[in-house]
Amino acid sequence: MAKKLYVSNSEKSIRLFENPFLEALSKVHFSIPLFVFLPIIGYLYYLGIAGGMSIGSFALWVVGGFVVWTITEYALHRFVFHYHPTSEFGKKIHFIFHGIHHDYPRDRLRLVMPPSVSIPLATGFFFLFRAFVDAPELYPFFGAFLNGYLIYDMFHYAIHHLEVKGKLWNTLKTHHLKHHYNDPDKGFGVSSPIWDIIAGSDFDKGKLNH
Repeated sequence: MAKKLYVSNSEKSIRLFENPFLEALSKVHFSIPLFVFLPIIGYLYYLGIAGGMSIGSFALWVVGGFVVWTITEYALHRFVFHYHPTSEFGKKIHFIFHGIHHDYPRDRLRLVMPPSVSIPLATGFFFLFRAFVDAPELYPFFGAFLNGYLIYDMFHYAIHHLEVKGKLWNTLKTHHLKHHYNDPDKGFGVSSPIWDIIAGSDFDKGKLNH
C-alpha cells in the first residue's frame, strides 16, 4: 500500500455529513464513553459478585475479558478499519469509519468512538459472548471487555492530545504515532503492542518520522 500523502495536524473537525443530525452523531467529546460505559461496567461486576462467584473465579474471568479485548482491538483495527475496499461506496464508508482519523489524527471530536457506533457494537459482542459463556461468569468477563475498550479509547485520546511522562507511556505513544506517521500497515495495537509483536506487524526499531 502507498504511504499516505495527506495528514493534517489541525485539531478542528471537517464536515462529514450534510445532514446535521448525522454530523452530530459522528462527533463526541472524549469523556462521553466514560459516562456511558462506567455505570454498565460497575453493574456487570456487581452482577458477577452477587451471582456467588468466588474471588479467584471472578478475577480469572476479568483477566480473560481483558485479554479478549486486546485481541479484538488488534483484529478490528488491522482487518476491519484497515481493510481497503475497491468500490467508491466502500471507500466512502471506510473514510467515515477510520480514514478520516488518518487524515485528521488530531481532530479532538473524532478520536474516541461515538456512542452511535460503540453501543450497537457492544450489544452485538454481548450476545456473541452470551452464546459461549454462561452467567454469572459472563458478567465480569464482559465487564472487563468493556473496561478494556474504555482504556483503549482514553489511551487513544491521550496519545494524541496529552503529555504524559513515563517510559511505558512513551513506548505506547511512539508505537501508535509510528502507525500514523511512519507506516499505517504496521502497529495496529493502541493500548498494547503485544499482538503486533506476536503477529509480526510491529515496527523495525527506528525513530519516529514526525
